[in-house]
Amino acid sequence: MHPLQPVCRRLWLFSTQQQPCSIAPRLPSRARGAPNRRLICQTAPRRKEESELPKSTGKEGADDAQAEAAKAPLTKESPLPLLQRPLGVLERPSSLPQSLEQKREELLDQEKRLKKRHELVREATKGYFTDLNQTRRYGGKTWVAPKTMIREDKALYFPDIVGTNLQSKSGVHTTSLCTGKVSVVAMLTTRVSEMQVAHYIQPTHAQYSSHPMYRYVQINLQENLLKSLLVSLFSSSIRKSVPEKLWETYLVSNQNMDYVRYDMGMTNSRIGYVYLVDEQCRIRWAACADPLEMEIEALKVCTGVLLNRYNKGSADATS
Repeated sequence: MHPLQPVCRRLWLFSTQQQPCSIAPRLPSRARGAPNRRLICQTAPRRKEESELPKSTGKEGADDAQAEAAKAPLTKESPLPLLQRPLGVLERPSSLPQSLEQKREELLDQEKRLKKRHELVREATKGYFTDLNQTRRYGGKTWVAPKTMIREDKALYFPDIVGTNLQSKSGVHTTSLCTGKVSVVAMLTTRVSEMQVAHYIQPTHAQYSSHPMYRYVQINLQENLLKSLLVSLFSSSIRKSVPEKLWETYLVSNQNMDYVRYDMGMTNSRIGYVYLVDEQCRIRWAACADPLEMEIEALKVCTGVLLNRYNKGSADATS
């Protein structure tokens, strides 16, 4: 026997035990990588197509769409709505100071405290430039005044606002000015609001200024203490621009309106607001921002209707 024969036999047996004949020979590394590269080339365009697909339109997508729609400018297809609710406060205003008992009841009233908290949260979450940005759409106008007055049984009260008039430095209440009169009340905050209000008031004031039951009240509302101080310092220049007959009913006030701002519809501090108040201090008509022709005419007509009703009621009471 050849001396290398046992060694060759052992190597042959070892090779047959470790590699069965059923296993296919391994491909070279370059050949093995080819299918992988081909798979990558086939899936790359598919990933690009998926990136071009629109995002999901779930709840978050719907919210984003609504936000974008709200930012979009209004067009002729989306006109401003009419005033949908009566403006004012539920409680009848009073020029008398609150007693300790009334203050205690107000502090213990759960509904009033929750309402004040809600209004404070609304103002705290409001952006600094929100009012200015709103003026880009319709000049800040958010609703159109109705052609007719608010019903007497649905009307709410104009809140009591305290200020100093141009005639004296003593405090004057709007409740004292408006009780027993048909009053047109103008809320002024900026120079722009003064011009807006002037367009509303001019025809009505020209026609009814001589009526004994008609009263025109202007409230220069400056809630910022510094601005209010500046307005008070320049009151002499205001006297030059306001007729002397209206000095008694021109008030400069720094009263905080946060708790009644939403009730009064005064959601923008940059624009002017006009209210028609009857003899019981109820708001019967209201308008805001730049006037429309129909709004100017509606104010004149509604004021005449209230004056005629008041005259008729006084005549019936006398007879």
